[in-house]
Amino acid sequence: MIENIKEKYSVGALLYSPALNAKVANSVISGVWGSLYSLTVCLEDTISSDLVTAAELQVQATFRQIFEYSENHDIFIPRLFVRVREPEQMVRVFDALIPYQKIFTGFIFPKYTVTNAAAYNETLCRINDRAQHRIYMMPILESRDIIDFRTRTDVLGSIKEHIDSVRELVLNVRVGGNDFSNEFAARRHYDETIYDILPLSQLLGDILTVFSREYVVSGPVWEYFDSADDEWKSGLKKELKMDILNGFIGKTVIHPKQIPVVNEMLQVTRKDFEDAKSILNWDKSGLQVGKSYGGERMNEVRTNYNWAEKIFLLSEIYGIR
Repeated sequence: MIENIKEKYSVGALLYSPALNAKVANSVISGVWGSLYSLTVCLEDTISSDLVTAAELQVQATFRQIFEYSENHDIFIPRLFVRVREPEQMVRVFDALIPYQKIFTGFIFPKYTVTNAAAYNETLCRINDRAQHRIYMMPILESRDIIDFRTRTDVLGSIKEHIDSVRELVLNVRVGGNDFSNEFAARRHYDETIYDILPLSQLLGDILTVFSREYVVSGPVWEYFDSADDEWKSGLKKELKMDILNGFIGKTVIHPKQIPVVNEMLQVTRKDFEDAKSILNWDKSGLQVGKSYGGERMNEVRTNYNWAEKIFLLSEIYGIR
């Protein structure tokens, strides 16, 4: 059970790349992106409709190149995902990847909602009936029907019922910050966070309220990866701090330069680690409250236990800073 939870926490920095990018396999093989990230090849928004067939062929070539090289060389292979356009495409993609399914982690479903959830779920279940190992899903909550506050609770509740029905196949629940921003004609600068946009902050809060007690929910994409004095990096760290405080674990990234920043922020502080370790190892027969490691706050087993488990898992995956 712990290993399963750890796997869900380990998605971390999820790098997106257009499926047509023929250089992806070489980047993985060479290790230029490090050894603590996940990777998605995207067949959806980054690919025009007239290039879908070519992109699917490139996905197959990318997986084949990574798989064949890894058979004779010791390399880090990230968790590899394919973001599809529709449920029907999943079957074509999986059929093409059957020889390389050993390195295939799962599918990402864009704009997952009540109108398409059943089709995505059923197709994934059929694929798992044929697969050699579990093929996961990561649904993205980014559809317009989630936004209307008059129906939001019902829509999120219905989406959760669909996700609950295939719970064992769900690695993360993801959110699409840019799609939501577009609905409000909003776009943050690198000195602002998505939490400064009140409608989006409230919407993200509602999603976390519905899902984060039972699922790992990953934070929205950060658009910036360069600036004159690295202000983009400070902005990303600021948003990640808010992500983690509110319950998001991991983040969608769109440039390799963002990966180490996400990994750094997912590390836990020494004080948090020592407090978490103390809470998890507490003598349950005695007093259930005491001073923290630094003597600055109170540790209480019953109210801090879930937090402590999360901190300890993050420390094992991302380390201590």
